[in-house]
Amino acid sequence: MEVRDLPAVNATLNATATILLITGYRLIRAGKREAHRKAMLAAFATSVLFLACYLIYHFEVRSVPFQKPGAIRYVYFTILISHVILASLVPFLAGITLWRAYKGQYDRHRRIARWTFPIWLYVSVTGVLVYLMLYQL
Repeated sequence: MEVRDLPAVNATLNATATILLITGYRLIRAGKREAHRKAMLAAFATSVLFLACYLIYHFEVRSVPFQKPGAIRYVYFTILISHVILASLVPFLAGITLWRAYKGQYDRHRRIARWTFPIWLYVSVTGVLVYLMLYQL
């Protein structure tokens, strides 16, 4: 694998995290706590792997400009800006959420998970959208 392959890898990791997050959410709603734990740990591991690949790619390549003109440019930058801002929060929110579950502080875990889940899910989905718009449009 070469560095130029990492954007597709990153999109795949984001899509995988999305599936794992939704699966984890459905599992906890069904009362399957252990399966939920495994899905969420897998989502966290997938996101950590994504972050490592993302940093490697951008350390080597730097920034990739969006070349398309017109209204799509505004759509892209709106998605990108919200994605970047919220993505900067995910490692902290996810870490705190996982830590509280690990410590058995389930009430506190649930309170922050109500924020962490939708933000993390949004970041995962928009990560795929940013990839599609930047590399596939």
